[in-house]
Parts: sequence; C-alpha cells; structure tokens
Amino acid sequence: MGFLLVGLFLVLMLIGVPIAFVIGIIALIGIFGIPYTPEATVAMKMVNGLDSFVLLAVPLFILAANLMNSGKVSEKLIDFALAIVGPIRGGLAHANILVSMMFAGVSGAAQADTAGVGKILIPSMLRKGYDKETSVGVTAASSTVGVVIPPSIPMIIFAGLTNASIGALFLGGIIPGILIGLGMMVLIYVLAVKKNYPRDKRVEMKRLFRLFLDAFPALLTPVIIIGGIITGFFTATEAAAVASIYTAIVCMFYYKTLKVKDFPKILFDTLALSSLSLFALAAASALGELMSYYQLGAAAQEFFDNNIGSRWLFILIVIAFFLFVGTFMDAIPAMILFVPIILPTALEFGMDPVHLGLIVVITLAIGLITPPYGLCLLLAAKIGGMSIERSFVAVIPYIAIILIVLLFVAFFPNIAFYIPELINPSLF
Repeated sequence: MGFLLVGLFLVLMLIGVPIAFVIGIIALIGIFGIPYTPEATVAMKMVNGLDSFVLLAVPLFILAANLMNSGKVSEKLIDFALAIVGPIRGGLAHANILVSMMFAGVSGAAQADTAGVGKILIPSMLRKGYDKETSVGVTAASSTVGVVIPPSIPMIIFAGLTNASIGALFLGGIIPGILIGLGMMVLIYVLAVKKNYPRDKRVEMKRLFRLFLDAFPALLTPVIIIGGIITGFFTATEAAAVASIYTAIVCMFYYKTLKVKDFPKILFDTLALSSLSLFALAAASALGELMSYYQLGAAAQEFFDNNIGSRWLFILIVIAFFLFVGTFMDAIPAMILFVPIILPTALEFGMDPVHLGLIVVITLAIGLITPPYGLCLLLAAKIGGMSIERSFVAVIPYIAIILIVLLFVAFFPNIAFYIPELINPSLF
C-alpha cells in the first residue's frame, strides 16, 4: 500500500495537480485503506490541524503585507533604499535587495514582497538598461529574505511544531538574513561593474532625512513586533494582529494612501492567499496521521541511528532533503510533514531546536526560487515577461550565496545565535 501511495503521489505531481490537493488525496486514499478507521478521520485531522492559536498569525501577517502593498508603503521604502544605495554602481538593483530586507521586517511573506516590489522595480530596472536576467533574478532571489529576517511565517509554524522559542528564532534570523542580503549586493556590484549598469546621483542629506521620515513608520513595524514578542508583551499571533492594525492606521492616517473602500479587496486577497497555505497545512496534518500509522518517524530514527553517526552528516542530509522537498512543496506543509520525523534524531545529536529551525527555514526559502514550485520565481518571471527556464538560470548565483550562508549557520551556529544570546539568553 505504501509503494502504491508513493507512486500515486509522484503521478499526481507530474500531471500538475496542486500540491495541497495531492497531499489531501493521498491522505484520503491512504487513511481509507487502514482497517477499522472511521471515514471521518481525514476531516477530523484536517480540522484539528488548523485548531491552533499560533496559526492565526499566518493570515494576519499576510494581511499586513497586503495593507503595505495597497497603501503604497513599498514605494516609500523603495525611495528611501534608493537614496541610500543609489550612488553605488547598479544602485537600483542594490535598492531592490535593501527594500526586500526592509519589507521582510514587516510582513514575513516572501511572495508579497515579490509582487509588491517587483511590480515597481522590475519595469524600472528594464527602463534603466538592466537586462531581464538581472532584473528578474535579483527581485525573486532577494524576496527570499522575507522568510529569514523576522517576522517569518515559517518560523512561527516551526515554533508551533517543536515548542522552540519564537523570539529566539526571530532574533536568530537577523544575522543570516543580513548576510544573504549583503552577499547578493556584492554579486550585484560585480555584475554592475562588468555590465556597466547605471548609478544615481548622490542625494542631499536634507532629502535623505525627509525620505527617512517618510519610511520611518514602516521601519518601526519590526521593532514593535520583535520587541513585543521578546519582552513577552504579546505572543506571535498578537504581534501579527498588532502589525496589521498598525499598518492600517499608518496607511490611512499618516500616508493617507488607504481608504475604507479598499478594505474589501484587501481582505479578499488575504483570504485567497491564506487559504492556499492553510488548506495545504490541514491536508498535511491528515497525511501526518497516515505517516504515523506506517511509523515513518520511527523508521527514519532507526535509519539515522544505524547509518548516521555524525551530527554534521545528519545536518547535510537534512539540508539536501529539504532542498529537494522545497522544489515542489510550500514550506508550511513540508515542515508539518517532515519536521516531526527528524526532530527526535536532531535532539539525540544535541541540536538546539532553534538551530534546526534556522537550517530548515533557510533551506526551504531556496524552494521559493526553484521550479517547479518556486512561487517567487514564477511571480518575478511573469512580471518581467521571461521564461521560467531563463529565470531559473538567472537566480542560480543567488542560490549559491544563500547556500553559503546556510552552511555557515549550519556548522557555525554561534553566528546566528549572537544576537539572541546578547539580548536575552533565557530564550534558549
């Protein structure tokens, strides 16, 4: 039965059935094939999989991102970022990366970054003489820092699965996210010199300060979110609600770019995008019940105990596995299905759950720009009018940078742990 289900899974994937439905179909067929199991088990497991206070953070952070895009906050961040890095050769591409890092600190949703920033910057880069490969590649790749720099929706899900500290995960993602961004900026500078990309004029301090004041309310959002979580003032879900309310107030009354009549469309878009992730998560919960029946967790632990004697080899296997899984599955269902399987072995090797979480989240971030799933890659390619094949080739150098940072985090965890240990060692 197990081999039949695996074969059916592969067939459904190959014919293009959406991953959420693939997971649900496999769970339905598999659980129906278990003797003496009630037919309602699948529905019960799907409902129970969503019965979590922490999961409310997912649609709320997506709502915050949609409010930012509708309220044109992205444009404020782009103007400020361009004023800072515009005078560098290839300044518009550098601004693309910098604004993605800023946007990451507000929403935690990479695809919202790609859509919001990409619609503005990809056409601008093409008009200023950047080739399509650079324009699409840098936009898609830089948006992956949205799930690394806090707040991060995948980190919230991981914390819910493992009881790891959300505060420690958020703080642990800061340095890796910055390193990924800086690495991409180095790559862009090399390309800019080679291809003679333009630079902007240096902005006067008075104008720079004015642009900073324009962007300041948006830049304050991550301080409120992370500060509130670390100090225990509110939970991650409450932080997502605060972020949404704060963003709505700022857009309506400070920027005055959002009106009451805009809210129905924003809420509809939020529900549409959230439902995809949450349905996949519910289906993954049902499939998890099937995997428990076949004792895949115990089998995996036995395999690692008998064949893997090194913590470092285990980490490499985890990275390779999630790189593969991330090519055809969203981060949320991937973690729901497989983190409970690898967690016991990771603890046996003495790994901190926060360390494992950073490895898994950064690895799955790469899946956002690798086909066939590669949602950020698909969005950027569509905006730039470029084929998926050419777009994937364009992001390969950026993937290499993310992998290098990932390996540093995996084998030198103190790099990522520096900020959490400095601010609040009790988080571990």
